[in-house]
Amino acid sequence: MSQQAAVLVTLIAYKVVLIGIGVWAQRRIRDEDDFFVGGRGVGGVVSGLSYAASTSSAWVLLGYSGFVYAVGVSALWMLPGTWAGYIVMWAVVAPRLSEEARAKRQVTLTDFLTDGLGESGKRALALLSTALILLCFVFYIAAQFDAAAKAFADQFGMGWAEAVLLGAAIIVIYALMGGFWAVSVTDTLQGLVMVFVAVGLPLIAVIAAGGPSGIAEALRNAPEGYLSASGGRGLFALLGFILGVASIGLGTFGQPHLHARLMSLKDERARRLGFAMAIGWGVLVFLGMAALALAGRALTGGALVDGEVLFYRVAADVLPAVLAGIVIAAVLSAVMSTVDSILLSAAAAVAHDLGYTRRHPKRALLISRGVMVGIAAFAVILTLTLPDTIFNRVLFAWSALGAAFGPLMFARIAGRRPDALRSGLAVASGFLVTVFFYAMGTLEGEGWLIALGHLDGDPFERFVPWILPLLFVFVPLPSRAARVTRPAREAR
Repeated sequence: MSQQAAVLVTLIAYKVVLIGIGVWAQRRIRDEDDFFVGGRGVGGVVSGLSYAASTSSAWVLLGYSGFVYAVGVSALWMLPGTWAGYIVMWAVVAPRLSEEARAKRQVTLTDFLTDGLGESGKRALALLSTALILLCFVFYIAAQFDAAAKAFADQFGMGWAEAVLLGAAIIVIYALMGGFWAVSVTDTLQGLVMVFVAVGLPLIAVIAAGGPSGIAEALRNAPEGYLSASGGRGLFALLGFILGVASIGLGTFGQPHLHARLMSLKDERARRLGFAMAIGWGVLVFLGMAALALAGRALTGGALVDGEVLFYRVAADVLPAVLAGIVIAAVLSAVMSTVDSILLSAAAAVAHDLGYTRRHPKRALLISRGVMVGIAAFAVILTLTLPDTIFNRVLFAWSALGAAFGPLMFARIAGRRPDALRSGLAVASGFLVTVFFYAMGTLEGEGWLIALGHLDGDPFERFVPWILPLLFVFVPLPSRAARVTRPAREAR
């Protein structure tokens, strides 16, 4: 069997399994609670692995491995911040979030953030949150469609448009059928596949490259600083780079699809087991992709122009044709599966947070599914019309959502209840500052703002946007009474 045939057979088999899961899960869907948070009865293994797989798919297998391939050892500074995100989410956020969501029947992150606000304030903040979620998730989904299309085009010689449409159609079908249960179970399978491949393929690649000593020898001709923890940067440039890449972990705290995993937890035992599964997965997969990148650089001599195809190239080079085909197909399926949880959260933002399902309870599931199809269509259009790297697309959406919702989420976890005005200012400022520095990074020319946008590691895009929102939600404003009486006291 040729590699192409192996890819095709594995894909067909995997998709049959996914559709079967969708049929099974559809029997468990009775209401909106089941469709969006699995009836709050999800155990630790499924929660932990599906959470981990939802955080990191295309951008880790293809994007992060490509980043290390291009930048070198200094790219490992991203790992402490990423792993810290896992730890804080499961150890600090999850206990409070899952308890309150269960007690108050909250379905989405927006439900949690707007709890206690007046009706008008809640409606305004929900509208703002939904708009930002949709915008960012369309970019996020487009990155996954891009990753799937790269593999389809590379393996089957398909046209770009056909590859994007095929990947999108398969994902939407099973996500529509089974809602949260289908998404969680398929993401659990995805997580297992990724761990298997993220350990096995790098190990074989390292051996093929002559082991650690062979890799070090081969990389002697790499660009200056490639094997250095500083990457050849000066002190201040290095500090900015570390702050930027480590701050990627901050994005974790504003992702609605990750909070949905925590809100679906069955009990405290499930949380502890889920924590262990998620952090163990994160360590294995990220270290595996770093090892694959360095071994791949040694094997290819740095000849790849697009580092994001490294994974597929190494699999084709170091594995027998049939096994390479199976690995590529399995990971392609895993990459495609990430979109389902994002689609589900985006549908919840529109259908639930804007109140459509409450006003039309008999048509709640129909409305939710219709929204999912619409969002997928927009993502396809973005993929086809605005090409960009997987890494850049995901990190923009990741950082923007993190800065928009993360500070307000921490305020709520800490027991603070900012009013609607301060909550809205926090969400809007976090998002807009991220967009501003992202835009500066895309411009060419002179000027100090453009220079800040082009700083190595993008610290101004990932860390600075948190400052204003934190001030809005944690620094108390003077009360109206204080503002009125202060001039009187000063006059006396």
